[in-house]
Parts: sequence; structure tokens; C-alpha cells
Amino acid sequence: MIRSIRGRLLLLAAVWLGAALLAAFLFISALLEDFVTDRFDAEAAAFADALLAEIQVEDGQVELDDPPADPRFDLPLTGWYWQIQTGDAVIARSGSLLDGRLQAPPGDFAGGRGVGADGAALRVLRRQVSLPDSDAPVAAVVTAPQGQIDDSLRQISRPLGIALAVLGVVTALASVVQVTAGLQSLDQVRRDLGRVRAGTKDRLTPPPVSELRPLVAEINAALDGNAALLARSRQHLGNLAHSLKTPLAALANELPSGHKGQALIARMDRLIGWHLRRARSAGPKVLGQRTPVRPVIDDILMVLRWPMRDKGIAAAIDCPPDAAFAGERQDLEEMIGNLCDNAVKWGRTRLAITVAQTDRLTILIEDDGPGMADTDAPRALIRGGRLDEHGASGSGLGLAIVADLAALHGGGLRLERSPLGGLAAVLDLPA
Repeated sequence: MIRSIRGRLLLLAAVWLGAALLAAFLFISALLEDFVTDRFDAEAAAFADALLAEIQVEDGQVELDDPPADPRFDLPLTGWYWQIQTGDAVIARSGSLLDGRLQAPPGDFAGGRGVGADGAALRVLRRQVSLPDSDAPVAAVVTAPQGQIDDSLRQISRPLGIALAVLGVVTALASVVQVTAGLQSLDQVRRDLGRVRAGTKDRLTPPPVSELRPLVAEINAALDGNAALLARSRQHLGNLAHSLKTPLAALANELPSGHKGQALIARMDRLIGWHLRRARSAGPKVLGQRTPVRPVIDDILMVLRWPMRDKGIAAAIDCPPDAAFAGERQDLEEMIGNLCDNAVKWGRTRLAITVAQTDRLTILIEDDGPGMADTDAPRALIRGGRLDEHGASGSGLGLAIVADLAALHGGGLRLERSPLGGLAAVLDLPA
């Protein structure tokens, strides 16, 4: 089954065009055959009438006075024959017939087929008249070679077939152009959808054809509704975060610093932060977003400049200027920010950020810290999964949040050993 609209239209056009051309060829061929055979029959009938006009009856004897002159009836065995007969007696015959005899049904007979003495097919005509002075009717039988009629038909049918074939090719090309032009607006909608997904457009351009305008309007309405829903969700999440975190902060201030409830409050704050981030990342995404990568890296390093200066960490950035992420800026900031913050916390003197883009976007963030064993990488991606509870401060949520956000966008996060000696975080994202 053909799943392409263009393919279906072209197939239907080819079927109907082929059937129409075949029907036209058969119909015109039938008309031409009737025309050619009628012409031969008319010519034979005229010759038969001319023969009958020359018949004379003298003393009861039927004689042919002066037969019409036609050289075709003089050459032997050509298929052009005539004979005059009364009853079963042949009175006269053409020179081409030699000693042969023509057979034809009684009465007037035109348009029939017969066989000559040499086995060749003939077109047979018989005209019969009754003369006043003759007891038996007189008949004139005239034949024409059927092969000559067939040759005439072939000479006409061949150019007819060629003309119809050329017409079919031209019409087929016109159908291809027509279908392509007719589906051009649909192709434009498809290209616009691709640009929306790539982030170069935020809405579809209204097509010039009326049939597609309702569809495009519905898609644009869905895009607007998606953006509005995301904005409302984030607003509600911010309100929820403020409603939960403010009482926790007040409770933490009321308890002494050494109170064991402080640890419970810190855990609750971590869990609230985790679930709020999970709820945000699982919410709807705005289609058509495209975020340049280099400005995000520069802004994050600007925020981390003081911790980097205090530890003496130098950053090396290798990022193509046209590298872009197919998503929202704050999601990219969340992922790169957490990985860079983790690298600054654990690194000693070096931070390297390498960005590569083909059909995917790869962001590699490396440090020269202690790194981690390969067996520890899965546990580091679990929420709250800290490998060193006495090391640098943190909630143990950063890497898990990055992994969740990357998965949400159709990507992933890998933790490997860096050539610098520390951790290499490989972020794979859609470009």
C-alpha cells in the first residue's frame, strides 16, 4: 500500500491516463478501420456498378460489352478480381483471376471476407440485378486484397499510437507538475514544522490555500496553548516553592543550630527542591525553542568566577559559535550550571568545556579533581546519592537533575574518567 499522498495521486493519474489512452486508441482504431474498409467497399461497389452497366442482352444471351479499364484487375493473383455470372455460369472474369472462380453468397453482399485461390484473404462484394431480357439475374462479384486493407490500417495506426504515447508522456509530466504544485503548500507546512522543532520559528506561516489554513490555525493554537500552560505551571511551582520553603526557613531559624531537627529540616528542603525540579522538568515543553550554547557557558562562568578565583581554577572553552540547543535556555543553564558547579567544587586547577555539534549536541565538562570510580557513576545519578558526605557541600541532587533534564529532551548524561585526572561529564542533547 502506497503511504504517500503524492504517490497515490500519481498512481491514480497514471491508471486513469493509461485507461483513457487505451480506450481512445481502440475507439479511434475502430473508426479508422470502418473508414478504410468502407472506402474499399465503396470503390468495389462503384466498379461492380460499372461492370453491370456494360452488360448487354442479345438474343437471350448475356454479354459484357466493354469492361471498365483498371490495371489492378489485370495483374494475376493480386487479390483484385471481378467476375460476371448469371446463375452458376461465369460470363466474364478479370485477367487477374486467370481460370479461377469467385464464390460469394447469393443476393447483394458487401463487406464480407473470403479466400482467394492462393489462400490470401479477400474483401468480397456482390451486386445482383435482374435484366428484362434475361431469365436469370446477373451478378457482379468484385474483391480486394484484405492484406492491402490491413496494411493501410497499420500505416494509420502506427502514427496514431505514437501520437497517443507522446500525449500520454506529456500528460504524465503535466500530472507530476500538477501534483507537485498542489502539494507545495503541504510541503511548506512540513518544513515550517521542522523549523519550529529546530527553534528557528515559533509559529507556522499561514498557507495560501484555504484547505490548509484551519489545520495550521489549530497547530498554532496548540503551540500557543502549550506555551501558556508552561508559563502557568512554572508560576504555580514558584508559588508552591515559596509556600513550602518559607515555613521551613522559619522553623530552621527557631531551632538551635545543634538541634537534631536541623538535619531533618535540611533533608526536607532537599526533597522539596528535588520534587519541584522533577515536576518542572516533567511539565510541558515549549516547541520551537533554540538556545545558543556559548552565551550560556559565559554567563555560568561569570557566576562561578569567585569560587574559581579562590581555588585558582582556570577555564578552557572550546565551543563553535553556531552551536545551539533545541530547548529552552533555563533548561540548558540548569544542566551546564550543575555540571560546572560540580567541576569547580571538586576540581583543583583546571576546568575544560568542549562543545561539538553535528546532528547532536555534545557538551563535555572535565576537571582535574579526584574523579570517581566507574562503579560509583550509577549511584551518583540517583537523587541524594552523594559519594562523600564529608566532602564539598551540596544536596546530592545536581547530577540527578541533569540526567533527568537530559532524558526529558531525548538525550543523556554519562560520567567517565577525564584525561585531566578528574571527572568527565558527557552531556548528549538534541541540536
